[in-house]
Amino acid sequence: MSAPIALSCGDPAGIGPEIAAKAWAELRVSCPFFYIGDAAHLPADTPVQRIDNPAAATEICATALPVLQLDFPAPNTPGQPEPANAPSVIDAIETGVNLVQSGAASALCTAPIHKKALIDGAGFAYPGHTEFLAALAGQKRVVMMLASDQLRVVPTTIHIPLSRVPSELTPELLRETIAITVEGLRNQFGIPHPRIAVAGLNPHAGEGGKMGQEELDWIAPLIAELPNDSYLVTGPHPADTLFHAAARAQYDAAVAMYHDQALIPIKTLDFDRGVNVTLGLPFIRTSPDHGTALDIAGNGIATPTSLIEALKLAQRMAQAS
Repeated sequence: MSAPIALSCGDPAGIGPEIAAKAWAELRVSCPFFYIGDAAHLPADTPVQRIDNPAAATEICATALPVLQLDFPAPNTPGQPEPANAPSVIDAIETGVNLVQSGAASALCTAPIHKKALIDGAGFAYPGHTEFLAALAGQKRVVMMLASDQLRVVPTTIHIPLSRVPSELTPELLRETIAITVEGLRNQFGIPHPRIAVAGLNPHAGEGGKMGQEELDWIAPLIAELPNDSYLVTGPHPADTLFHAAARAQYDAAVAMYHDQALIPIKTLDFDRGVNVTLGLPFIRTSPDHGTALDIAGNGIATPTSLIEALKLAQRMAQAS
């Protein structure tokens, strides 16, 4: 039997604790996982059992949510992040990474963090989870994939202003993004011969240079130079025709040029079930595709769907690896 999945708590003032409890109530035996955080932050009616060893989680998960206990220093108020708890939030992530790298956990799923609280309380020096995990793993470059049953899509540039995309979108960056995506599809999704569709940067993929030169100058030549014996890369495709059902049937993942070009399609197609996957790490990492939702935290109304899908996808990836 494979090791259980580690779920780091994220910011406990957000919806992380309540969706963790709801996810456990639905998954239990089918997808065993354990929560890394403070059991006191979970909803009061959640059956909880503290564990010292992740190996115990698989059996316990059938009747209670296993918790690898971290004692947080400050009280937790839903909707109000507490900077004093920031070091413990970071500790939960680091603990999860250590456990998955040691094999005690099969994958790491991360609940959302609140970056300002981490900066204020711990001088957090990273833009977000992904960059922090890359640093912990000693990886220079990782890739963000958004995945659901309907679409897998990778943005080549991510959280930068649109005005900076043309200058930061380089041949080296696109080549690395494609390579990491191919490797992730092979090794973590069990797809031996991945098919990648690359979107153009400009409308209509430049329309022969009338709407932009990048496709002619270097994107199309780069794609033409890639080997096609064990994987297939096509493009550049006009982004406005890349995401309908017939087009999606032709590829295993689409590589987009910038954030919204990638995220608008998947959030339109499958808003609640999208999962954030980090490719290029030496371990499996997934997360729900939403934030801390401080405005509804503690009200019991947060939907756990994306977290459930993140845990289930982590399990499938672990089985395929």
